[in-house]
Amino acid sequence: MTLRVVVADDQALVRTGFRMIIDARDDLEVVGEASDGREAVRLTRELAPDVVLMDVRMPVVDGIEATRQIAESDSGARVLVLTTWDVDAHVVAALRAGASGFLLKDIRPGELVDAIRVTARGDALLAPAVLSRVLDRFLRTTPDLAPPSLRELSGREREVLTLIGQALSNAEIAERLRLSEATVKNHVTAVLRKLGLRDRVQAVVAAYDHGLVQPRRP
Repeated sequence: MTLRVVVADDQALVRTGFRMIIDARDDLEVVGEASDGREAVRLTRELAPDVVLMDVRMPVVDGIEATRQIAESDSGARVLVLTTWDVDAHVVAALRAGASGFLLKDIRPGELVDAIRVTARGDALLAPAVLSRVLDRFLRTTPDLAPPSLRELSGREREVLTLIGQALSNAEIAERLRLSEATVKNHVTAVLRKLGLRDRVQAVVAAYDHGLVQPRRP
């Protein structure tokens, strides 16, 4: 199945570069380009992409607000935020808005392609270089958000949530717990469903919020 992608960036050269990288893959296709956040929201509604590559700094409507509108819609599209700005505040705002991932624009083409694929699966996380400190800041700046209760989770599901919080993939969790990947996938699905979470990014936040994982200090 071909993954459909909308690229949102106010620089035409950047959009062209992303399109060339994405369209060169057999399983990916750019179905639309947006030069501002309002257009990104409109194209997401009209074209039903699987993933939206979203720049943060754009005119009319910025990438954070556009991400919020897409996340609150019933489009099903996942937003992968890309920016040249390695700024915690932007990442925190993107997480609060409902982004499914955050990467810097200096990533390699192969890494971008992989990020799109895992974002479409709901597996995307943050760039490793910013994960711990950003989640620490996210939790300290969102005291108004009550964490979902873990009472519905089984013991094994709590273990899986803890390992998700450590940014482990399904394969790594399977190896750690000596389970099959299919079994781990079922546990992850159950965790997201029982906690009412949209994707693994929200699961990571929940794991930190409940103290299952502690931010690593510099």
